[in-house]
Amino acid sequence: MIWRWRICSSSLLLLGIAAASPARAGNVTGVVELTNSNDVSTRKGHNYSGVVLWLDPVPRPANLPVSVNRAEMAQRNKQFQPHVLAITVGSTVDFPNFDPILHNVFSRFSGQQFDVGLYQKGASKSVTFKYPGIVRVFCNIHSTMSAIIAVLASPWYAVTPPGGKFVIPNVPPGEYVLRIFHERALPENLNLLAPRIAVSENGLVLPLISISETGYIPAPNLDKHGEPRLQPSRNGTYTGGGN
Repeated sequence: MIWRWRICSSSLLLLGIAAASPARAGNVTGVVELTNSNDVSTRKGHNYSGVVLWLDPVPRPANLPVSVNRAEMAQRNKQFQPHVLAITVGSTVDFPNFDPILHNVFSRFSGQQFDVGLYQKGASKSVTFKYPGIVRVFCNIHSTMSAIIAVLASPWYAVTPPGGKFVIPNVPPGEYVLRIFHERALPENLNLLAPRIAVSENGLVLPLISISETGYIPAPNLDKHGEPRLQPSRNGTYTGGGN
């Protein structure tokens, strides 16, 4: 299949159609690319990691069964690892601290706000996510630490690795809507790419999905109280709100 979907600031372009070759039974596969990015690793290193893709069945059952699981998002080298994590509704995420300093984990996501407090190396905190949505995670001490947890009400999903190739395994035959999230793509642009797809018992190979980051503006860097974080000035003092 050599279809190509392109998300840009104004339109979604379907650039070509050809016959699909069968994939492994039940697997939906494809490749994502990110364009017009200001991120150096994306623009120069072709790092297309962190795109979340999932399938919503059409029509959607009233009670779509999803398996809850337990996942880990570690704090290591003043980073959350992985930076993007996808889980199903009802799953629990552990946040172990592997750094020799205090860390914190909080989110002001409207559907489920949480703050686990401060904890030291070797300790771990956990949070169970009860509602679907995109949860943006931060450390209240270290302003450069951030992560994404996609809480999904679907058992069929994938997160892209750096190369952009993905596999959504074990998808039953039927019709679905393909949903996509990327933290540096505008929601209105991503909403343009929500096609219906038909998955056969041989699976499906999707066209190249090209996502533009045009128009992305980073959100304000706020602490857990919603106040601007302290920022160093040229003379070495700090300005802005505190933690």
